[in-house]
Amino acid sequence: MSSQDTVPGIRKSLLIDGELVATERVITSINPATGEVVGYAPDADVTHAEAAVAAARRAFDNTDWSTNVDLRVRCLDQLHQALLDNVEEMRELTIAEVGATRQLTYANQLAAPIEIVRYYADLLRSYPMTEDIGEIEIRGQKHRRWIEKESAGVVAAITAYNYPNQLALAKLAPALAAGCTVVLKGSPDTPLITQLLGEIIANHTDIPAGVVNILSSSEIAVGEVMTTHPDVDVVTFTGSTVVGKKIMAAASDTLKRVFLELGGKSALIVLDDADLQMAAQFAAFSICAHAGQGCALTTRMLVPRDKHDEVAQLVSAFLQRVPFGDPSDPKTYMGPLITEKQRDKVDGMVQRAVAAGATLVTGGEKVSPGFFYKPTLLAGVDPDSEIAQDEVFGPVLALIPHDGDDDAVRIANNSAFGLSGGVISSDEERAIAVGRRIRTGTFSINGGNYFTPDVPFGGYKESGIGREMGTAGLEEFLELKTFAAAAS
Repeated sequence: MSSQDTVPGIRKSLLIDGELVATERVITSINPATGEVVGYAPDADVTHAEAAVAAARRAFDNTDWSTNVDLRVRCLDQLHQALLDNVEEMRELTIAEVGATRQLTYANQLAAPIEIVRYYADLLRSYPMTEDIGEIEIRGQKHRRWIEKESAGVVAAITAYNYPNQLALAKLAPALAAGCTVVLKGSPDTPLITQLLGEIIANHTDIPAGVVNILSSSEIAVGEVMTTHPDVDVVTFTGSTVVGKKIMAAASDTLKRVFLELGGKSALIVLDDADLQMAAQFAAFSICAHAGQGCALTTRMLVPRDKHDEVAQLVSAFLQRVPFGDPSDPKTYMGPLITEKQRDKVDGMVQRAVAAGATLVTGGEKVSPGFFYKPTLLAGVDPDSEIAQDEVFGPVLALIPHDGDDDAVRIANNSAFGLSGGVISSDEERAIAVGRRIRTGTFSINGGNYFTPDVPFGGYKESGIGREMGTAGLEEFLELKTFAAAAS
């Protein structure tokens, strides 16, 4: 049975102020593996966005959600259980709409995001909302000081298409744990899975009306309402750096707190003592994870110059063995790109790279039906070229030669981005020393996996501002209030 056979076909409801609201206008959701229609999602307009913000504002100002920790813990527990109870429906919809492989739904596409809710429910049980900073004497008078951590307010959360469950829950769970109210807008490329989350919240939790509002929309104006509305206190966005800059500028008029998780062009550095077979396999399968549609993937592979050709052959052999195709098949490792437009963008960048002097070792071909692109290796890449500097968001690896550790560090840091990276070496201390010189928010040593709910995730430079997940993710949604009381 394919995923299409078990996916609900049509969803026509937004979640606004505790009600599932129908719209006449819809977004057509397309299965990227087949090009066929999955279903129809509600297409919110500015009126819906304003209603959602108003509902979130009322829920924050007029209920005890922001101060009732016990209620928040109970609701997060309920949400976690509801997600588990509905996981198979979520799985099939994620496969059909996102093009995620069945394998990935047991990891970062679904199973891992659900555990983010569990993590924040548990963290909230023990997280100290008050910090005593002691007594001090000033001009003969003693003063007792302490800090209280308060909810930041109404949150506008906007997510991308590539990992919709992860991105939504990595924003929603900590915001709710902090006592914020939320307006969440999913990507118009993957609207159905976001609206399913709204239905689960409405039907299976005691989260009060207005605390969570979920929209899907094709209108740019809806995002503009969310990022400029005076009743919104915090904006959290995951997507492209270009859009992130526009959101930051738009939010500046009302001085909102802005958290941005943006693009990446991460480097995998192979040192001269590395196991080349292991490095090649890691690089090849990493770049093909979700067809390369991941901001933290290592899309540049930096190898010793005298081993460049050997590594190219090894990586090419692994890429040619990557199973791609029907994402509902448990044996499939790589699925499609999200749209024909995205595939054309990827192919255009590959063709321009070859024209600029890079060598196409393998791949560089569209595969139909659906929006598939063959795993691709470009060798002899100029570190200053477009393909080495700009985010591709496809299964394309750029192989770049380096002349030792210092040169590798220089090339890795020669980027506007600073999200992630990795190094492979037989000497762990040497690898860690190299990693400490790379200006990124996360870093992997010999394939180490940092992506879990308790670990902060985010980047330097144009990869963003702030962190998601971990204690740091909760604190993005808290304000600090300092108290001082004159001691009697």
